[in-house]
Amino acid sequence: MPTTITPTANPAAVGLVAFGLTTVLLSAVNAGLLPAGGEGVVIPLALTFGGLIQIMAGLLEFQLGNTFGMTAFLSYGAFWWWFAVMLIMNHFGVIDLSTAGPTVGVALMLWGVLTLYLWISTFRLSRMLFLVFLTLWITFFLLGLGAALKAPALSHLGGWLGLVCGSLAIYGSFGLTTNAVFGRTVLPLGERV
Repeated sequence: MPTTITPTANPAAVGLVAFGLTTVLLSAVNAGLLPAGGEGVVIPLALTFGGLIQIMAGLLEFQLGNTFGMTAFLSYGAFWWWFAVMLIMNHFGVIDLSTAGPTVGVALMLWGVLTLYLWISTFRLSRMLFLVFLTLWITFFLLGLGAALKAPALSHLGGWLGLVCGSLAIYGSFGLTTNAVFGRTVLPLGERV
């Protein structure tokens, strides 16, 4: 009797939408489309969807042997937890960000360095991922420089580019999910051959 192999679901679909929705919401705050006080709404989303779900997606990518997906989703899941925990600790006086100087900006630029090296790997992946990581490393550097130099215009620009980045990630999830359901390419992701 022949065995039937059931294909494994692609965890990148949920990882991308978790990253994308959280990024869009925070970027709307950074771009000035939503009030700065809106960060309080981002924190629970960052802990649950942006953080937890991406970490779960990264662990599933590990099981599939996808080094890139594992590294990206675990890293950005941890990023969202770092962001949320940092703001919570600041709020409750455990840490004092008012004395941090350029440290938060430097931390964001270090996330940009990680993203830049992951972007290099996307040269062999889909054009959608290439664009997500291209816009993301630039976003991190803009936000980092804006925070380190106390240059709100750079932070606002980073917010606008973050909106593009998050939207691209949501589109990527939409494409992966829709294409899997239909069993054919309905939404192109720019697969490289």
